[in-house]
Amino acid sequence: MSARPDRTPLPRSFFDRPVLTVAPDLLGRVLVRRTPDGPVELRITEVEAYEGATDPGSHAYRGRTARNASMFGPPGHAYVYFIYGMWFSLNLVCGPPDHASGVLIRAGEVTAGADLAAGRRLSARNPNELAKGPARLAAALDVDRSLDGTDLCAGPDSPLSLLTGTATPPDQVSNGPRTGVSGAGAVHPYRYWITDDPTVSPYRPHAPRRRAT
Repeated sequence: MSARPDRTPLPRSFFDRPVLTVAPDLLGRVLVRRTPDGPVELRITEVEAYEGATDPGSHAYRGRTARNASMFGPPGHAYVYFIYGMWFSLNLVCGPPDHASGVLIRAGEVTAGADLAAGRRLSARNPNELAKGPARLAAALDVDRSLDGTDLCAGPDSPLSLLTGTATPPDQVSNGPRTGVSGAGAVHPYRYWITDDPTVSPYRPHAPRRRAT
């Protein structure tokens, strides 16, 4: 019988490390989203790392803005952004303040609060699709810009926190190019996922968005 996932909250020191160390180490950890309707818990199965000012694929590559200010904050906070005028994405800030590195949470397995998540994701055809991709994940967890800057290390009353869970052994972790990233940032193999996990989203290269005519 496998051991139960560790319910110990991860400390700030977990996030205060290089982003390429933190990103694969997030696989198997448990993300908790608390709302007045109840909690939803998610075992993280897929992530992408962004290195900040040195990474052309990062929102912080061209410096601080009102939109990305949370990326420059202390480690262990959330960075939430709205993309394409359609959906939200949840990132976890890593490294020292002003370094502006972070990890996009791309997919996961809902392990608690599945009824709540399913009510927010009515188009999901099965439990594996509830949080399969960053937009679906944000919808299942009821994540929006109001959570931008949230401290994940603030204790049990925080709307977001991260539990130790069960770390994924290195031989069960795959990595490759990030999904949908264009230009010089497209070549970075900074996407990490649990090998063969059914909740991991399919890889898609960047495709230019068509302008309305």
